[in-house]
Amino acid sequence: MFYSDEIVEEVRTRNDIVDVISEYTGLKKAGNSYKCCCPFHNEKTPSFTVSREKQMYHCFGCGAGGNVYTFVMKYENFTFQEAIQFLAKRAGITLPEKELSQAEKAKISKKASIFEANKMAAAYFHYLLTKTDRGSNAYKYYRERGYSDETIMKFGLGYADIYSDDLFKYLKSKGFSEEILRDAGLIEIDERRGVHDVFWNRVMVPIADINDKIIAFGGRVMGDGLPKYVNTKETDVFSKRRNLFAMNIARKSKRRGVILCEGYMDVIAQHQAGFDNAIASLGTAFTETQAGLIKRYTDEVYLAYDNDGAGQKALMKAIEILRNHDMIQKVISLAPYKDPDEFIKNMGKDAYEERIRDAIPGRIFEVDTMASGYNLSDPDEKTKFMHSAAGVLAGIEDPTERTNYVESVAARYRCDAGEFKKLVTKIGLSGLQETKPVSYEDRREMRSVKDKNPNLEAEEYLMSLMISNTELFDKLKGVISEEDFTEEGTGKVAAAVFAQYREKGAVNPAAILNGFEDADLQERVTAMMTRSFDFETGPEEMAKALTDIIKKVKINNIEKAQRSGTGSQIELARKKNELRNLIIKL
Repeated sequence: MFYSDEIVEEVRTRNDIVDVISEYTGLKKAGNSYKCCCPFHNEKTPSFTVSREKQMYHCFGCGAGGNVYTFVMKYENFTFQEAIQFLAKRAGITLPEKELSQAEKAKISKKASIFEANKMAAAYFHYLLTKTDRGSNAYKYYRERGYSDETIMKFGLGYADIYSDDLFKYLKSKGFSEEILRDAGLIEIDERRGVHDVFWNRVMVPIADINDKIIAFGGRVMGDGLPKYVNTKETDVFSKRRNLFAMNIARKSKRRGVILCEGYMDVIAQHQAGFDNAIASLGTAFTETQAGLIKRYTDEVYLAYDNDGAGQKALMKAIEILRNHDMIQKVISLAPYKDPDEFIKNMGKDAYEERIRDAIPGRIFEVDTMASGYNLSDPDEKTKFMHSAAGVLAGIEDPTERTNYVESVAARYRCDAGEFKKLVTKIGLSGLQETKPVSYEDRREMRSVKDKNPNLEAEEYLMSLMISNTELFDKLKGVISEEDFTEEGTGKVAAAVFAQYREKGAVNPAAILNGFEDADLQERVTAMMTRSFDFETGPEEMAKALTDIIKKVKINNIEKAQRSGTGSQIELARKKNELRNLIIKL
């Protein structure tokens, strides 16, 4: 760490985790903790829990967890040092300035190197496009698309040369290792082709995060070749699901809300036309996490998805996600054109501005889409349609909002507003309003549960019991110690927990987590510290549980020593035999 343990802990304690996470998500009180839909994966039922007492969070769906540092590191794509600086500024704490030693400089994370490699790659691509003859065809391509020099500069557009190792040679000459360039998603290494660039002979679009750091690239062919687009793979600094193209620009826009579309070329065209609040998801379906990112800056979203089957399907999904986040959704009609770029080229920015003003609310769009499947001139068909539409509106919780929608739909489809309102109420009371279960795709995105090492699970379970019941540290003195935790990860956790208890007579889980910078280990530690037990934990039950688990942990360690030939085999066998008679009494 570049800051002392005391400073790290002071910054953490001055940033209450509930207050910090509330600035990003819609936390709601749930008993002694707070809950919301997880900002790190797509879910309908809240499984993300935040404890003010423990100053930690944990998602029971995807396993994400940690303290306030972990959260801002993961959400903002920060290094640990950047998280300290961000939270210190939030709390009004002035951090000491310090010249880093060579040893400290060597600890700069891989993330920082990847960021720097991406920054230099973006500058190189832009140089090739704007300053060399090699980029003339790419420059001509952008100009033919209608992009001005100002737009090319604003987005840092570039060109990847025709040679498949051009970028690699350039960045290698700047001191970057093959490992960093591979981990940044800029090169690939295989037996047949050796080292080669991921992007070559393509126009290039740099992708920045919310803090203007280059995290990835999109490359497009200039002709009809395939694949049409090549995008950076998932890396330590880039997650498609957690970032939005041009959000770093749109968040500063003075225009109302944001315009969400599908591709970065659509975004660039809109910005050039003056709609600098346009953003796009990055080659993947719109996610809950992206909705949470938008909500930090606005709660109003205009949707300008492609006017085809796939685009309209994605649009319906985006409406649902935005509604889950209590955000206003309005749909821009692009007819008769396919996408915003095509619309603006043919109709102009004034016509697009008019379409934005005429954008219809998400629920009205859903009802209109539903109506296209019925013959409304047939009384029976219209009755079926009105029941379906009522099912959509019955899901609106706010009575005033529900009434407004009822009246709007009734007028739109020429039916009696009073009768339609009765139908909506009836369906709402019967519980038949439209509900959408978690899809297979959503479930597939959840982290798969891997088979655990039973010895590791036993140690984690024992550690959880002791953290949840800190009086056990005294009651089990002489029976269990940090030396009994020998599995990878748990040994370090146990050492920190036991040391803290000896020093302070208490366990502060969030403070312990400061010592773990590895994201996967942080989540394991958090799971240990936030584990809940679904059985009665009276003295007898607890004593029996402890007896069983302590026997298992200690016998596991003895058997490991026996297999490795460590120590006297006779003495190990004696200890193992004695353990079979161990009984814990509380």
